[in-house]
Amino acid sequence: MLHKRSLTALMVTALTIGSAAAFDDSKYPDWSGRWTRPSGVGTQWDQTKPSGLAQHAPMTPEYQARLEASIADQARGGQGEDSRVSCITAGMPRIMTGTRPFELVVLPAVTYVYGEGNMPRRIYTDGRSIPTNEEPTYMGYSIGKWVDENGDGKYDVLEVETRNFKGPRTYENSGMRLHDDNASIIKERFFLDKANSDLLRIEITSIDHALTQPWTVLKTFRRERKVMWAEYDCAESNNHVVVGKEYYFLSGDGYLMPTRKDQPPPDPRYFKTAK
Repeated sequence: MLHKRSLTALMVTALTIGSAAAFDDSKYPDWSGRWTRPSGVGTQWDQTKPSGLAQHAPMTPEYQARLEASIADQARGGQGEDSRVSCITAGMPRIMTGTRPFELVVLPAVTYVYGEGNMPRRIYTDGRSIPTNEEPTYMGYSIGKWVDENGDGKYDVLEVETRNFKGPRTYENSGMRLHDDNASIIKERFFLDKANSDLLRIEITSIDHALTQPWTVLKTFRRERKVMWAEYDCAESNNHVVVGKEYYFLSGDGYLMPTRKDQPPPDPRYFKTAK
C-alpha cells in the first residue's frame, strides 16, 4: 500500500508530465533570446521619428498644449509630465518601448514579457475575458489570441488587447500623456520579420481620448541569442527627488540642488532650524 505522501507525489508528477505533453511548442514561434532596440534607435514612441513634437501624434488640442508645456518645462530644467523620473513604472504602452532589453516566454495559457527593470507583464491566452472588477494597474490587463496566418498549422502572430489602466502614463520621456480618464485600449500584433527571424515586429495601436483618432506605430527589436542579463533597479541610483510638485537633484556629496533657475527650496516647516 502506497504511503499517502508518495501517492500525492506520483499524482503531481503525472499532472506535470500531462501538462508538458499537452503543450506542443512546435506550434508556436521561437521568440527565445533577448530583444533589444536596434542600433541608433532611442526611446521615442514612433521609432522612425524624433521624440516630442516631431512625433506628430494625433492629439487633441488640450493634450497637444500639455505636451508643448511639458517640453518647455524640460527646457527650463524641469521634468514636465514625465513622471518616470521618480521611478514610477512606465506602464502600458510605454513599457513596450524596450528601454531595457526584454524577454518573451511563451506558455500555453500565458505569454510573459520580462524586462530588466520592470515586473513581468502577463498576456493571457487561455480564452478568458478582460475582468470587470479587477483593480486597475499601470500595465493594464492583457488578453491575447494566437493566429495562424498562412494556414500551415503553426502560429505566426500574437494579437493582444489591453485595458483596465491607472495613471499617469506617458508614451515617452517628452511627457506625451495618455488621457487622465485611463480608458485607453491598446492593441498589439507581435510577429517575426518574414525575411529575418532575428527581427521582432510589434504593431501597436493606441485608442485613447487624448487622441483624435487611433494611433498606430510599428516597433522593431533585434534578437541577441547569446544572452547575459543584467539587474537594473531604477531606485538604486536615482538622484531625482520629488517634493510636492517640485523636482530637485541630489548632488554627489548628498546635498539637494535646484533643477530650474530661481527654483524655491522645499518648505522646511516640519524641521527645526538653527538660530
